[in-house]
Amino acid sequence: MSHELKAILADNTVSLGTWTQIATPEMVDLVGLNGFQFTIIDCEHGHFGIETAENLSRAADAVGIASAVRVLVNEPTAIMKALDAGIRHVVVPNLSSAEEAARAVASTRFGPHGLRGACPCCRSGGHFIRNWQDYVDEEEARVGAIGLVETQAGYESFGEICKNKDMAAFMFGAFDLSVSMGLEGNWRHERVIGAVRDMVARAVDTGHHVMMPVFSPDPSECADMISDWRSRGVNTFVIGSDKILVAEAFATWAGALSKGS
Repeated sequence: MSHELKAILADNTVSLGTWTQIATPEMVDLVGLNGFQFTIIDCEHGHFGIETAENLSRAADAVGIASAVRVLVNEPTAIMKALDAGIRHVVVPNLSSAEEAARAVASTRFGPHGLRGACPCCRSGGHFIRNWQDYVDEEEARVGAIGLVETQAGYESFGEICKNKDMAAFMFGAFDLSVSMGLEGNWRHERVIGAVRDMVARAVDTGHHVMMPVFSPDPSECADMISDWRSRGVNTFVIGSDKILVAEAFATWAGALSKGS
């Protein structure tokens, strides 16, 4: 299994990752040591910034898994900082229009063709880039923007959004989508499931990779959901989050050991 997210996305076998919201390298170690192939470092909902994300990505490198970072906003500076820190893929939240998709992609590309700022001294280039053009060619071949569509507006615009061939992949946030639809977090609602299935079909039909979040804390339900999404052309799955998985483990142990006490 490759440690590069781009190769993982292109693999036809099941690949599993999670979200990193607990800001400790030891948690990333545990993700990698226990069978996951990648993690998404969450700077939107995790209570930390790019300095911490950079060190969490080092932990991912050390344990041999791929990493991406969910940036706070779809802005060139936020995306540039993540890529300069050596994190090769960014998850762009709340993607709601074709223009926003184009902006996200442009933020991963250097001028004159993009919006990414240029610096010869950054982690992605070994802290001192001696041949700039070679670095640009290598860097732009390995980085990518992953669009997270999670609102009613994004769903309604997805037909135009997925025309952008340069997006590395799409993700669909069922929980946020349910809130946007007025369904109060009910990500299992038939309207939400129908919308996500529609977007997955559109993404697959246009040749895009899909990374599907699977939030249930029940492994059996997760397995059923993965089987269903596999039948719809999805191979890459983001399971729960480190908080969900740890909380479920604590609850399981507390429930098992408190019986009869």
